[in-house]
Amino acid sequence: MRKGDWIAGVSVAGLMLPEAVAYAGIAGLPPQRAIFAAVAGCLAYAVIGRSRFAIVTPTSSSAAILAATLAAMPGSVGDKAALATIVVALVGILFLLASAMRLGNLAGFISRPVLRGFAFGLAITIILRQLPVLAGVDVKAPDVFHLAIGLVSSAPQWHLPSVLVGVAALAALIVLRRIPLVPGAFLVLGAGIAASFLFDLAHHGVALVGSIPLEAAWPEFSGRQWTEIRALLPFVLPLMLILFAESWGTLRSLALRNNETVEANRELGALGFANVASAVVQGMPVGAGFSAGAASEAAGAQSRATAVIAAFGLAFLMIFAPGPVALLPQPVLAAVVVAALTHALNPMPLLRLWQLNRDGFIALAAVFGVLVFGVLDGMLVAIALSLAALLRRLASPYVARLGRLGQGHDFVDIARHADAAQIPGVAIWRPAQPLFFANADAMLTTIAHDVHAESAIAAVIVSLEESFDLDSTALDALLEFDKTIGSSGKRVHYARVHDRARDLIAAASPELAGRCSVSVDDAVAAVLSQPSRSGGPS
Repeated sequence: MRKGDWIAGVSVAGLMLPEAVAYAGIAGLPPQRAIFAAVAGCLAYAVIGRSRFAIVTPTSSSAAILAATLAAMPGSVGDKAALATIVVALVGILFLLASAMRLGNLAGFISRPVLRGFAFGLAITIILRQLPVLAGVDVKAPDVFHLAIGLVSSAPQWHLPSVLVGVAALAALIVLRRIPLVPGAFLVLGAGIAASFLFDLAHHGVALVGSIPLEAAWPEFSGRQWTEIRALLPFVLPLMLILFAESWGTLRSLALRNNETVEANRELGALGFANVASAVVQGMPVGAGFSAGAASEAAGAQSRATAVIAAFGLAFLMIFAPGPVALLPQPVLAAVVVAALTHALNPMPLLRLWQLNRDGFIALAAVFGVLVFGVLDGMLVAIALSLAALLRRLASPYVARLGRLGQGHDFVDIARHADAAQIPGVAIWRPAQPLFFANADAMLTTIAHDVHAESAIAAVIVSLEESFDLDSTALDALLEFDKTIGSSGKRVHYARVHDRARDLIAAASPELAGRCSVSVDDAVAAVLSQPSRSGGPS
């Protein structure tokens, strides 16, 4: 294990504790369940996963969905504890099945602008949800906008000692971040415990963590509970999806920032293994949390050993220092979470997209989608917008007219290259997007219209280099175009035809397949060598 892993691991252990307490409270479960889940999740992921920054622990979004799931289920507290274990196990099994079925490729539909906007929006969401704890007030709201309004309107009720403790902790964390070799979060937690003891912060109204029992309560599965498992199933898939969305967004965002790669199918398996391990120890659903992952990155993690050290560090705290942990001020815990996410609020990756005039609105939609609709629905909205933008680009009927560069074999868009010369009597066209059902008619109709508008054109060449394959609609449109141009007495040839597209064309019209060339230069030579041949079908 490297020195950087030790420093990052100890720092992350200091963050995992407050997150575990907070997320267990959201789910309505004892805090020890979140602690068990964090330890088991980190150790299990380190065995299979590949991200050196990933810290697989309970997350705020999954805790909220678990709380809603348990609230919808009848029964006692003990019954719901057993059902929670079943939910975690089923989530793990779904992850493993998705990995076995190689469904990780679906993650490719989550574009990088979506991931960057997702990370930015999620950082804002988590920070805002920690501010009431830091201010010592109880603000309940369905979304972050109402939360922000409630926080501002409750300003007269802010608890001054809690605010002072939280702000002091946050300032110390920001200062200590400038010293990479110092585990800032761990030191600030220690200082918070000391301040709580020396100044009797509880007497001044500052909320403390309190004692956390570590006994694992093994559930008892009654016959009635087994009948309720079926009712759990509608909640399990959304929980798995939100864990995947949040985890994959975190993993890819961190990988992109550090020029690394992660493989979706393997990460699905690692998350499945981690959730099964969490179920075994009576934990909560776990995923690659953004705040802990960002803290791991900021602390200089160098390998997956960071997660192992963090897991053992958290276990050490709970086993050997339960008394001091009980004295931890909750505003200090909130400050640790906020500090871990402040660097994720860097707007430069989003501004760069606007400077490039590409996908800026998609990233912005991901930001507001997460803020307005929550993690899962927000990401789905952003993904839908990115797919809509892709379809819009693909359906745009832009067709380039090509000319030869000098005396060489290269043909380029004459609208962009003034030195490109057209071949006399030969019009060469290249659809700018792959031909498919949504754009084939429009693009080929555009070419046909321009061909008919120029009487001097004796031969037409269409370059299909952008079309790796054709669907049946595009094929029919191509056959109709060939017949239309050929019936006017003009020769028609096709260039840069890929093998898959050529096979389909040959199956539909062997004669047309005979007029397909590998390159534009070959196609030009073919039409110039046969001046009297009709290009239409025989």
